[in-house]
Amino acid sequence: MKKFFSEFKKFITRGNVVDMAVGVIVGSAFTAIVNGLSNYVLKPIINWLLSLILGVDALEEIYTFLVTAYVTDEAGKETIDLANSIYIDWGSFINSIINFFLVAFVLFSIVRIINRVRDHGKKINEMALNGIPSKADRKEMKKRGIKFSNADAVADYFEEKAAKEAAAK
Repeated sequence: MKKFFSEFKKFITRGNVVDMAVGVIVGSAFTAIVNGLSNYVLKPIINWLLSLILGVDALEEIYTFLVTAYVTDEAGKETIDLANSIYIDWGSFINSIINFFLVAFVLFSIVRIINRVRDHGKKINEMALNGIPSKADRKEMKKRGIKFSNADAVADYFEEKAAKEAAAK
């Protein structure tokens, strides 16, 4: 029994499991944000456009009835009984599509940002390995009024620095 619990402890404390748990929690919180954006921002705009185009007030009112059941109220007015009708709920389907595209767009944006940061980090490492200015070099160039965008001036600075180092040897 001790071996079982020690293996379980080892499994739980591994970084992958903890990372996955954090991902699930953040994902559920993110779902709430996407649903809020969809339901409280985009859906009213779409409902407004539908009311202009179709004359229907909201996505909730877009149905295709296969079997329609009616209920008669006290005044004798018949209304559709959705609980007993068989229908296709196009509004919910459209909302699901909106949520899917929102999630896909946000995930695409996040992955794109992460990739750019990673690529920028690689560039910085390559530049550091290829003799890009150190902090001291940047300060000195700033004192001299050399801008990093002026490649010729930066090259001249490094040539001058290399000549001084060669003369000092």
